[in-house]
Amino acid sequence: MNLPSKRKTAISTVVIAVVVIVVLIVAAAGAYFYYVSTTTSSVTTSTSSTSSLGTVNTLTIDDETWPTGDLNQLNAIGAIPYPNWLDYTVYQSLVTLNGNELYSNGTIAVLPMLASSWNESASGTTWTFYLQKGVTFSNGDPFNAYQVWGELYGFYYLSGNTSGWAVGYNVFNMNTANFGPATIALMTSSGLITPNAQLMSIMTNSSWPIYVNGPNEIVFNLKAPFLYFPQMWVQFTGLMFDTQYVLEHGGFGAPGAYNTYFNSNPIPGTGPYEVTNVVTNSYVQFQQNPTYWAKNWTSAQIAANPYMDPGHVKNVVVTVELDDVSRYVDLTSGTADIAPILSQDWSSVVSNPQFSYFVMPNSAANIVALALNTQRYPTNNTDFRQAIVHAINYTAVSDEAFLGTQGGGLTPMMGPEYPSFTQLYDLGNIAPYQYNTTLATADLTASGVNTATMAPLDFRIIQGCGTCLSTAQIVQSDLTAIGIPTNIIITTPSQYGPPYVAGSGTYTQEVNQSQTIANIMWFGTATFAPDEPTPADSLLTWVSNETSANNWAIYYNPTVQTCINDLTNGTPQAALTSACTAAQAQVASDAPYVWLGSVKLFFGGGSIVWNNHIVKSFLADPVFSGQTATAIFNTVQFDNGQDT
Repeated sequence: MNLPSKRKTAISTVVIAVVVIVVLIVAAAGAYFYYVSTTTSSVTTSTSSTSSLGTVNTLTIDDETWPTGDLNQLNAIGAIPYPNWLDYTVYQSLVTLNGNELYSNGTIAVLPMLASSWNESASGTTWTFYLQKGVTFSNGDPFNAYQVWGELYGFYYLSGNTSGWAVGYNVFNMNTANFGPATIALMTSSGLITPNAQLMSIMTNSSWPIYVNGPNEIVFNLKAPFLYFPQMWVQFTGLMFDTQYVLEHGGFGAPGAYNTYFNSNPIPGTGPYEVTNVVTNSYVQFQQNPTYWAKNWTSAQIAANPYMDPGHVKNVVVTVELDDVSRYVDLTSGTADIAPILSQDWSSVVSNPQFSYFVMPNSAANIVALALNTQRYPTNNTDFRQAIVHAINYTAVSDEAFLGTQGGGLTPMMGPEYPSFTQLYDLGNIAPYQYNTTLATADLTASGVNTATMAPLDFRIIQGCGTCLSTAQIVQSDLTAIGIPTNIIITTPSQYGPPYVAGSGTYTQEVNQSQTIANIMWFGTATFAPDEPTPADSLLTWVSNETSANNWAIYYNPTVQTCINDLTNGTPQAALTSACTAAQAQVASDAPYVWLGSVKLFFGGGSIVWNNHIVKSFLADPVFSGQTATAIFNTVQFDNGQDT
């Protein structure tokens, strides 16, 4: 296969804005959506294809950044790699969601993937997942409950045996599990294909929070009922890989020092594609997995569960392209079929009927915010933070940085819950922060901070994020207007983490280095979507002192923590609602984050663009940019809907 000759380098997420027509496609298990600028038709599968520009042998996708965390799926414990091009294409999860329609009457529809079914005990504390039979990883190793058991306890070990090892979800009593180097050594000597008697006695021990009932059943004992438990396994630590391969190639590594062999040598998965070549910071080549277990599914089965699609092209190349103009040129020349395009080139996109683009549904959980370092002077002062949140012209940010006058923009919100999770959103009916310079000046006076003598605030954003820079410049101007000096510091992707910004470590780790972390940070890199699609997700990660990642404000309050604990300890609904109402009021008062709004476009101010002479439609990841920043490419449908 011929690769594009351009040099590809890694950058950060960048932005743009668009207007689209929404097309509804009815599938066997319900409705799912493609958001495109042209009319589409229903999903079909067949055996051969020729697009209007000729036979498609290779699908080429440009992306704007090399994955943080490389291709190492062990990093899933920290909610990376991101963007994860292997999400669902190589690594499948125990369960998934219904295409790109996440919600039905306020709830999420969970569908089988590697788990064929599951059930909950009457007490709500035991969940049994029944695994698909006859599934193999792309290297031929069998997928079974022993592999799942080994992977999940491996994540527990890599977390340093913390209770929130499953991306912050503290739902297990891990005190009964005695898992560590000795168990890993036993796994290595025994193997996970047919474990020996000594290892089986550990794996089947029902006093442990996770245990097996034979090769096709894995059981989860929760410390208390957790309504959203299946949704915990949609991505990140729910993506399944070949643990036997891990053991044969150096093992997991150690807490804080994961085995880096897998950075460029991806662990095999069960998905419809496998990786054939990796050039770090440049490109990854994929080809269809000839032994994919669902490759012979009917079109009706795939329509009912579209992430299971075996794919419609043999080869895929995902490349990294730094420059937006170059990505646009790649699209127009046919070097790339799908790419993110930014604001500077957007007029060319919308005026070219050759291009279509993706926008968010109203139900997408995806927001933008600024994090204020609650541990470092002067943003450790609550009145000072209140001055900041009232000094910002939110309308200007929406209109100018997110192109709200051109089909984009932000919908005002009050965190720490995503507006789309109506079960827990804004329980106290608290208004979003308002632009009010009189109030901001009063807050600043109340803070007692002498702005005439203070050092300028560090405001770090990631290199390449145009929306971040535009927003930072507006915020800088607004803060200057009330006397707060601010320095915007553009930070390379490799440095966009500790010790310069928060979000990549535990709360304790970030407290320890908080004095070197910026006063103001962009929350994430551009937009922020859930680690897992549950209403508990944002609370468990953004404002908890037990999270393994993403508490960007380094924030803790006991009133807030009560709500967080109640989410996973079986607290009755009335008491939970009361605790979380108080918690949300506390967060609004403490102002650890500047909630800029929920987004209308895929990147907040931009979208994924594709050549509609080649590509007809595709699905994004189940939480709309929470796992990856481009198409889930096994779901790409070509212009005549046929395989190539």
